[in-house]
Amino acid sequence: MPLENKEALPWPPPLAGRVRADANAEQLAGGIVAVWRDIDLALNPIIGHRGVAALYNRSLRLAAAAHPWLTNGHADALAAIDVTALRADLLQQPAAEAAAAGTVLFRSFEQLLVSLVGPALTAQLLQPVWTHPAVSPPAQDNTP
Repeated sequence: MPLENKEALPWPPPLAGRVRADANAEQLAGGIVAVWRDIDLALNPIIGHRGVAALYNRSLRLAAAAHPWLTNGHADALAAIDVTALRADLLQQPAAEAAAAGTVLFRSFEQLLVSLVGPALTAQLLQPVWTHPAVSPPAQDNTP
């Protein structure tokens, strides 16, 4: 899945198209949460909120092996993705650590989905989420 140029935006896919290079922790957490909302929207019609939540929770446990703080405040058997708890966890970390954990979480989810439906269908299902339009810098106000 081709994504944004890593030279222009330091964040790994799928954040590269959503978060500016100079993003602060709040913006980064917002970008990660937005990706999870988009994943839920994309996959809900196919596997339902509970199916997405089950894959998310499993991914969360896998990602917590490298980032143990990820599981703070998350219930084990949720019927939906708890983006509020994820956002709170991310905001307690430096931006680079939050981005690394978010990436591990995304990749764990992607690998689980591949194991269930195969690489071609996973790519088709997640492409709209992974290839979000690039974030542009804020417009400059040139009014006198």
